[in-house]
Amino acid sequence: MRVLLVEDDPMLGSAVSQALRDAAYAVDWLQDGRIASTALTHHSFELILLDLGLPHLGGLDVLRDLRARDDSTPVLIITARDAVEQRIEGLDRGADDYLVKPFDVGELLARMRALGRRRPETASTVLSNGVLTLDPASRTVTVSGTERALSNREFALLRELMNRPGAVLSRAELEDRIYGWNEEVDSNVIEYIIHNLRRKLGQDSIRNVRGLGWMVERTPPGAQRER
Repeated sequence: MRVLLVEDDPMLGSAVSQALRDAAYAVDWLQDGRIASTALTHHSFELILLDLGLPHLGGLDVLRDLRARDDSTPVLIITARDAVEQRIEGLDRGADDYLVKPFDVGELLARMRALGRRRPETASTVLSNGVLTLDPASRTVTVSGTERALSNREFALLRELMNRPGAVLSRAELEDRIYGWNEEVDSNVIEYIIHNLRRKLGQDSIRNVRGLGWMVERTPPGAQRER
């Protein structure tokens, strides 16, 4: 999942960015409201974490411009402004949720997962195709009931494929969803991650569609029998 964090506090922004990466999210961090608004006109994200007190353009104005373009990307406001009236204003302007600073990282991640489940293609809490099961909350992956240990990047890539079972995702799409702007991406890194996933989960866990990309099947052959 690709997340845009808009937060001008260097310490908080750095801490939240690292927490998101540790939770297998791709995160881009901006500290200026005007730059964030411009970025949102040219790039797509699956979730926006938005502070209100930003330089050059306030968070509510960033949100107003986003919704004026009919962009429905979920927005979670994170701010020290805790007055009920300010929360109401943020929600009325188009925010999907509101979290007051200081907050626990665990609650932030839970609220992000809840917003992610509102999308029709990711409505389930636990993702499964009958053989592979992925739990975003506990960050566990099992194969036919047996748990497998994955790195953050392996978990992130598998989550993207399992969010869209039966859909083929290209190398460029996978890179865009699991790497941030400032991260260096080797030309064959997606193939390397998929190789490791197949080694851990089974060669048939991820299918290659030649010339197009990779997919996780909705219900692999034999899944009904294994259950």
